[in-house]
Amino acid sequence: MTVTDAPAGRTPTSPGLRIVPARYWGQRFGAALLMAIVLGFAALVASSRNVQWNAIGTYLFDPTILDGVRLTLVFTVLAMAISILAGIVLAMMRLASNPILSGFAGFYIWFFRGTPLLVQIIFWFNIQLFIPAIEVGPLHVETNTLISAFTAALLALSLNESAYVAEIVRGGLLAVDKGQGEAATALGYTPFQTLTRIVLPQALRVIIPPIGNQTISMLKTTSLVSVVAAQDLLTRVQNIYAKNFLIIELLIVASIWYLVLTTAASLGQSWIERRLGRSDRAPSKAWRILGAAGRQG
Repeated sequence: MTVTDAPAGRTPTSPGLRIVPARYWGQRFGAALLMAIVLGFAALVASSRNVQWNAIGTYLFDPTILDGVRLTLVFTVLAMAISILAGIVLAMMRLASNPILSGFAGFYIWFFRGTPLLVQIIFWFNIQLFIPAIEVGPLHVETNTLISAFTAALLALSLNESAYVAEIVRGGLLAVDKGQGEAATALGYTPFQTLTRIVLPQALRVIIPPIGNQTISMLKTTSLVSVVAAQDLLTRVQNIYAKNFLIIELLIVASIWYLVLTTAASLGQSWIERRLGRSDRAPSKAWRILGAAGRQG
């Protein structure tokens, strides 16, 4: 039997020859060097006498820290909910044929993506410097009362994030074949029905993964609101170590909680993506609607 006649699934060999796996010495050296650096750094940190390791366990579930974790989650959920709704509206305006609507959405996205979020947070917190009060007829409301630290932080996070979500949604809508929208219009669907029943369900496969990444990023971005003392996780940590000077210990506590929250969000994102991937192997709801409408016609 020649080499080409070897049975399927077997590697052709000659008598007396032994197959030796390739050795990638460069990769092995790089892995060993990386392990040495990581272990050395871990040993250096663990041997430090300036870190009170027992304080980490003491403050990890401290009620003040847990309140900060709760408020961080509140900021994340509210900011993402508002930004998703606003982002969908902005994306539709951006795709509109009306130049005023499209121009406004383009300007909004350009402005909020082009200015730092930290600047936006500080701006909303200090808006009372040029708008001391809001007067509408007999109604008079002090801006300080209306725009608290929490409100200023939420406004900045939501308005900034909605600019990014708008571009994500716009990209997802453009990824759907235009022919499906045209077919829905031919079958008598209104533009709103075409969007909500045909286009948007298919665009979700493109939209969900980056939205998940933005949500994970938002969990960490909320730490910026500590500059206006919005009482999030980092603000609570800073308030505590300003009194006991356990700076490193409490920053480790904050890092542990951020890692826990982002890990949970990552698992949720993976689950949603698997569900969407499973739907790729079955006829989509949009196709079923168009098919049923076509049969009725």
